[in-house]
Amino acid sequence: MNTKDKYDKVAKIYDRMEKMMFFTKYRKGLISLASGKVLELGVGTGVNLPYYSEKISVTGIDFSKKMLEKSEEVIKKNNIKNIKLEEMDIQAMSFEDNSFDCAVSTCVFCTVPDPIAGLKEVYRVIKPGGKVLFLEHMRSENPLINIFLFVMSIMSKFFLGTSMVRKTQENIEKVGFKITERRDLFFDVVRIIIAEKAL
Repeated sequence: MNTKDKYDKVAKIYDRMEKMMFFTKYRKGLISLASGKVLELGVGTGVNLPYYSEKISVTGIDFSKKMLEKSEEVIKKNNIKNIKLEEMDIQAMSFEDNSFDCAVSTCVFCTVPDPIAGLKEVYRVIKPGGKVLFLEHMRSENPLINIFLFVMSIMSKFFLGTSMVRKTQENIEKVGFKITERRDLFFDVVRIIIAEKAL
Protein backbone atom coordinates (compact mmCIF):
# COMPACT_ATOMS: atom_id res chain seq x y z
CA MET A 1 0.00 0.00 0.00
CA ASN A 2 1.44 3.39 -0.98
CA THR A 3 1.57 6.40 1.36
CA LYS A 4 -1.47 8.12 -0.18
CA ASP A 5 -3.60 5.01 0.34
CA LYS A 6 -2.40 4.68 3.93
CA TYR A 7 -3.54 8.22 4.71
CA ASP A 8 -6.89 7.65 3.01
CA LYS A 9 -7.33 4.66 5.29
CA VAL A 10 -6.56 6.46 8.57
CA ALA A 11 -8.27 9.79 7.75
CA LYS A 12 -11.20 9.15 10.10
CA ILE A 13 -8.97 8.88 13.17
CA TYR A 14 -5.93 10.94 12.15
CA ASP A 15 -7.07 14.22 13.71
CA ARG A 16 -7.38 12.45 17.07
CA MET A 17 -3.82 11.18 16.65
CA GLU A 18 -2.61 14.72 15.89
CA LYS A 19 -4.33 16.15 18.95
CA MET A 20 -2.55 13.57 21.10
CA MET A 21 0.83 14.99 20.00
CA PHE A 22 0.34 18.15 22.14
CA PHE A 23 1.50 20.51 19.40
CA THR A 24 -1.51 22.84 19.50
CA LYS A 25 0.21 25.85 21.06
CA TYR A 26 3.15 25.50 18.67
CA ARG A 27 0.83 25.28 15.66
CA LYS A 28 -1.04 28.40 16.75
CA GLY A 29 2.17 30.34 17.31
CA LEU A 30 3.64 29.30 13.98
CA ILE A 31 0.50 30.04 11.98
CA SER A 32 0.25 33.50 13.55
CA LEU A 33 3.37 34.34 11.52
CA ALA A 34 1.71 33.50 8.19
CA SER A 35 0.86 36.46 5.97
CA GLY A 36 -0.14 37.35 2.41
CA LYS A 37 -1.14 34.57 0.06
CA VAL A 38 -0.50 31.35 1.99
CA LEU A 39 -0.07 27.72 0.94
CA GLU A 40 -0.61 25.01 3.56
CA LEU A 41 1.27 21.87 2.61
CA GLY A 42 -0.28 18.54 3.53
CA VAL A 43 -3.36 20.12 5.10
CA GLY A 44 -4.52 16.70 6.31
CA THR A 45 -7.66 16.72 8.47
CA GLY A 46 -7.58 20.52 8.78
CA VAL A 47 -6.34 20.79 12.35
CA ASN A 48 -4.52 24.05 11.53
CA LEU A 49 -7.31 25.74 9.61
CA PRO A 50 -9.14 27.50 12.49
CA TYR A 51 -5.89 29.24 13.50
CA TYR A 52 -5.46 31.32 10.33
CA SER A 53 -6.32 35.01 10.35
CA GLU A 54 -9.42 35.89 8.34
CA LYS A 55 -7.36 38.64 6.69
CA ILE A 56 -5.21 36.27 4.66
CA SER A 57 -5.95 33.97 1.72
CA VAL A 58 -5.06 30.31 2.26
CA THR A 59 -4.87 27.36 -0.13
CA GLY A 60 -4.53 23.95 1.50
CA ILE A 61 -3.35 20.94 -0.48
CA ASP A 62 -3.14 17.23 0.23
CA PHE A 63 -2.76 14.10 -1.90
CA SER A 64 -5.32 12.23 0.20
CA LYS A 65 -8.93 12.75 -0.84
CA LYS A 66 -10.20 11.36 2.45
CA MET A 67 -8.04 13.80 4.41
CA LEU A 68 -9.41 16.68 2.36
CA GLU A 69 -12.96 15.56 3.14
CA LYS A 70 -12.14 15.94 6.85
CA SER A 71 -10.69 19.40 6.19
CA GLU A 72 -13.89 20.39 4.39
CA GLU A 73 -15.82 19.45 7.51
CA VAL A 74 -13.61 21.77 9.58
CA ILE A 75 -14.19 24.63 7.13
CA LYS A 76 -17.97 24.16 7.25
CA LYS A 77 -18.08 23.71 11.03
CA ASN A 78 -16.09 26.91 11.62
CA ASN A 79 -17.74 28.87 8.77
CA ILE A 80 -14.33 29.64 7.28
CA LYS A 81 -14.51 31.78 4.14
CA ASN A 82 -10.87 32.50 3.26
CA ILE A 83 -9.52 28.95 2.79
CA LYS A 84 -9.85 26.74 -0.27
CA LEU A 85 -8.67 23.15 -0.68
CA GLU A 86 -7.16 21.28 -3.61
CA GLU A 87 -6.22 17.65 -4.09
CA MET A 88 -2.57 17.84 -5.09
CA ASP A 89 0.78 16.12 -4.59
CA ILE A 90 3.46 18.33 -3.01
CA GLN A 91 6.03 16.64 -5.25
CA ALA A 92 4.32 17.90 -8.44
CA MET A 93 2.25 21.00 -7.76
CA SER A 94 0.25 22.64 -10.55
CA PHE A 95 0.78 26.20 -9.31
CA GLU A 96 2.83 28.66 -11.33
CA ASP A 97 6.28 29.73 -10.18
CA ASN A 98 6.40 32.40 -7.46
CA SER A 99 2.69 32.07 -6.59
CA PHE A 100 2.71 32.37 -2.78
CA ASP A 101 4.08 34.73 -0.15
CA CYS A 102 4.26 32.06 2.53
CA ALA A 103 3.93 28.31 3.02
CA VAL A 104 3.16 26.33 6.17
CA SER A 105 4.26 22.76 6.85
CA THR A 106 3.38 20.94 10.08
CA CYS A 107 4.58 17.35 10.34
CA VAL A 108 4.60 16.86 6.57
CA PHE A 109 8.13 16.21 5.33
CA CYS A 110 8.50 13.12 7.48
CA THR A 111 6.01 11.52 5.08
CA VAL A 112 6.47 13.02 1.59
CA PRO A 113 7.82 10.03 -0.40
CA ASP A 114 10.58 12.14 -2.00
CA PRO A 115 11.21 15.04 0.41
CA ILE A 116 13.81 16.73 -1.80
CA ALA A 117 11.41 16.76 -4.76
CA GLY A 118 8.69 18.17 -2.51
CA LEU A 119 10.92 20.89 -1.08
CA LYS A 120 12.12 21.87 -4.57
CA GLU A 121 8.48 22.35 -5.55
CA VAL A 122 7.87 24.49 -2.46
CA TYR A 123 10.90 26.60 -3.37
CA ARG A 124 9.54 26.99 -6.89
CA VAL A 125 6.07 28.21 -5.91
CA ILE A 126 7.21 30.62 -3.17
CA LYS A 127 7.92 34.19 -4.24
CA PRO A 128 11.47 35.57 -3.86
CA GLY A 129 11.71 36.88 -0.31
CA GLY A 130 8.85 34.64 0.76
CA LYS A 131 9.02 32.44 3.83
CA VAL A 132 8.18 28.87 4.80
CA LEU A 133 7.11 28.01 8.34
CA PHE A 134 7.99 24.46 9.40
CA LEU A 135 6.98 22.46 12.46
CA GLU A 136 8.61 19.12 11.79
CA HIS A 137 10.08 16.11 13.58
CA MET A 138 13.37 14.76 12.28
CA ARG A 139 16.59 12.95 13.06
CA SER A 140 18.33 14.20 16.19
CA GLU A 141 21.91 15.41 16.40
CA ASN A 142 22.23 13.03 19.37
CA PRO A 143 23.12 9.45 18.27
CA LEU A 144 21.55 7.94 21.41
CA ILE A 145 18.19 9.55 20.69
CA ASN A 146 18.41 8.31 17.11
CA ILE A 147 18.57 4.68 18.25
CA PHE A 148 15.08 5.12 19.70
CA LEU A 149 13.89 7.00 16.59
CA PHE A 150 15.14 4.27 14.24
CA VAL A 151 13.16 1.67 16.20
CA MET A 152 10.02 3.86 16.11
CA SER A 153 10.52 4.43 12.39
CA ILE A 154 10.06 0.73 11.61
CA MET A 155 6.46 0.92 12.80
CA SER A 156 5.67 4.43 11.52
CA LYS A 157 6.87 3.56 8.02
CA PHE A 158 4.77 0.42 7.96
CA PHE A 159 1.52 2.09 9.07
CA LEU A 160 1.82 5.60 7.57
CA GLY A 161 4.89 5.73 5.36
CA THR A 162 6.35 8.16 7.92
CA SER A 163 10.06 8.28 8.72
CA MET A 164 11.25 9.38 12.15
CA VAL A 165 14.85 9.86 11.03
CA ARG A 166 14.85 12.19 8.04
CA LYS A 167 17.39 15.01 7.92
CA THR A 168 14.72 17.59 7.23
CA GLN A 169 16.68 20.68 8.23
CA GLU A 170 19.54 19.67 5.94
CA ASN A 171 17.07 19.02 3.13
CA ILE A 172 15.52 22.48 3.55
CA GLU A 173 18.92 24.06 3.13
CA LYS A 174 19.90 21.72 0.32
CA VAL A 175 17.15 23.00 -2.00
CA GLY A 176 18.21 26.62 -1.51
CA PHE A 177 16.23 28.00 1.42
CA LYS A 178 18.02 30.15 4.00
CA ILE A 179 17.09 29.27 7.58
CA THR A 180 16.49 32.44 9.56
CA GLU A 181 15.26 30.88 12.80
CA ARG A 182 15.36 27.50 14.48
CA ARG A 183 13.73 26.54 17.76
CA ASP A 184 14.13 23.06 19.25
CA LEU A 185 11.17 21.39 20.94
CA PHE A 186 11.34 17.99 22.67
CA PHE A 187 15.13 17.91 22.59
CA ASP A 188 15.95 18.59 18.93
CA VAL A 189 13.66 15.94 17.48
CA VAL A 190 10.81 18.38 16.91
CA ARG A 191 11.87 21.74 15.52
CA ILE A 192 10.31 24.97 14.42
CA ILE A 193 12.21 26.23 11.39
CA ILE A 194 11.57 29.47 9.55
CA ALA A 195 13.18 29.65 6.12
CA GLU A 196 13.29 32.22 3.34
CA LYS A 197 13.70 32.14 -0.41
CA ALA A 198 16.38 34.55 -1.60
CA LEU A 199 15.34 37.74 -3.37
